[in-house]
Formats: sequence, structure tokens, C-alpha cells
Amino acid sequence: MATRMTARKILVIEDELDVREILIDILDAEGFEVAGAENGAAGIELATQINPDLILCDVMMPKVDGLGVLETLRKQEVTATTPFIFLTAKATKDNLREGMNLGADDYVTKPFTRQELLDAIASRLQRRETFAEASRAQLEELRQAMTLTLPHELHTPLNGIIASSQYVLDDLDDLDKDEIQEFMQDINTSGRRLYRLVQNFLLRTELTALAQDEQKLAMLRSLTLDQPATTINKAVQDHLRQHNGEARGADLEFKLADATIRIAETGLQKIVVELVDNALKFSPPDSAVSVSGQVKGNCYCLTVTDHGEGMATDQMARIGAYQQFERRDREQQGTGLGLSLVQQLVELYDAQLNIKSNPGEGTTVQVSFSLAG
Repeated sequence: MATRMTARKILVIEDELDVREILIDILDAEGFEVAGAENGAAGIELATQINPDLILCDVMMPKVDGLGVLETLRKQEVTATTPFIFLTAKATKDNLREGMNLGADDYVTKPFTRQELLDAIASRLQRRETFAEASRAQLEELRQAMTLTLPHELHTPLNGIIASSQYVLDDLDDLDKDEIQEFMQDINTSGRRLYRLVQNFLLRTELTALAQDEQKLAMLRSLTLDQPATTINKAVQDHLRQHNGEARGADLEFKLADATIRIAETGLQKIVVELVDNALKFSPPDSAVSVSGQVKGNCYCLTVTDHGEGMATDQMARIGAYQQFERRDREQQGTGLGLSLVQQLVELYDAQLNIKSNPGEGTTVQVSFSLAG
């Protein structure tokens, strides 16, 4: 244990001198770098100065008690996610609930043994390291994907904008109004594509970071939406208008019910837009695309079905951030980021994603959200 935890920094906030010194001696013997504070106010100040890897804090203290220390530190960026363990001789259900609601990671009840204390510390530090490793892996995946894919995806719409605008500039005197309008439409389409691409990459980065923040994640999962039918319909119609998809509007079939579901409005908007955009992109004109939102059991099921090219089983298993299936054959524009963003949002909101597809027959994607209440 000592080798694995060497150089980890622990802050002990305890008003009883004897107890504080015993704790410091135990942790120092285990190879930790230890700092001590004699009360809650001093602990808050010291925590912001040294940015510890873990905090041990007594509950009952003068000036600022343990709950006050935790509440204050959780609001500060440097200590917002620092593992926090309460030391208490009084652990009622109300105490436990209040502490956990404020973001405490664990309780150690006095009197405790040396091994109980070290086990609690080891568990919390290991959990933090696990989250850190997962975050590093996801960020590395994001970095590699951006390095390999982003330059090409940016060049395509940029080349369209540059080429069309240069043509208009060079031949402005020889172009009639209709020709100029056509080139301007091409520029506008490329510009919107470029804007959406950048927004999706930024969202991907934001979601990757958000997934590692337990407090923000819990807050996000507590949000509810009362009228998903209105949100779904409006999100799709706005997307069609903004991205010149009105021609496919007649192919869409809606069957939407309302319920109170566990998701933020912006999250549902992004999910439905990406699913519908993907369905329209990979299905032929004049083929129906259905968008359904229905209550089934204790879930609200958003289902998008197309009759397009479909995906094989191995393709569905390889849904990734920047992979577009069979790009060389289909020559579709886009990074293939849509389904990956949907998958990431589904995980973020603790929903369920199910994809059924057969090559040449079409695809059905269903997202199941928990009902609120």
C-alpha cells in the first residue's frame, strides 16, 4: 500500500489535537504527504492552497463544521471533485444523507482502526485514478480522431466556400442573378456544414469532460422535460430549414406522445436531430422516415426508422466518434459523428440505445428515456 500511494497529498481537518496528530502520524508512516488544519475555516483556506488528493474531515467542529467545509469546497473549482471522507462519532441517517447530497465520498465512524481508515482512503484514491485514466483515454482518442479526420472534414466545406466565392469574384460581370444566387447558395450550404461540424466537435469535447464530473453528471440527470413531442417536432423542423432539408420534409412521418421524461431539452434536441439527419442522409428521396415518441412501460421511447442502406452487424459494433460507414462507396458528407454523439448523450443521461439494421433494408434506432416521477 505504501508504495502505491507514495507522494499522495492528504489534508486532515480535525479540531481535536490528539486525534489530528494520530491521523497525521498514521498517514505519514504510509508515505503520504500530510497537512493538518485545526478547524473548518483553516481547512478551507489550506485546501485551496495545497490542492490535496484527498481530504479527511471531522463533522463536529467549531466555526465551520464538516458539512460547511464540504459545501464550500464543492463550490470551488480546485476542490470541486477532490475525494472527501468524513470522520464522525455521530452518523445518523440524516447526517449521512445530508453529507452525501453535498458530495461526500465516504464516512469513517469513530472509533475506527488504522486498517479501516487506510482501506477507505485507498478505495477513494483508486476510484479517482480510475476516472482519471478513463478521462485520459477518451481525450487521447479524441486527439487522434481530430488529428486524422478533422483536417479533411474542414477542408471539404472550406474548399467549397473558397472555390464558389472566387468564381463569383472573378466573373461577377458575366454572371446573371440566378447564377450568382446558385453560387451563394453553395457558399451558404458549405458554411452551415462547416459550422455544424465545428459545433459537433466542440460538443464531443464538452461531453467527454462532463462524463468525468460526477457532480455535474448528477445534476444533469436530475433534469426533466414535460413536452417532448413539441421539442422533437420543432427540433426537426428547425434543422430542415437551417440545412436546406425542406425537400425531405414530406418524407417524415411523426407519431409523438407527451410524458415527463428525464433529460434536458437541449439533450433531446441534439439526439433527435442527429438521428433524423442520419436517417435522411442514408435513405433515398421519397422514402418514408418515421419519428415516433411513445410511452412503453416506465420508459419514453424515441424511435427513428428509415428504409435506406442499413448497416451490417459489425458496422453497428464499430460506432465511433469519427467513423462514417463505407465512406469510399457512399461519398456522403460528414464525419460519422452523429451516431457517436447520440451514443454519448444516451450514456450521459442514463438512457438506453438500441439499433436494428440490415444492409439494403434500413435502420431503426430507439432511445429509451426514464419517466420522471
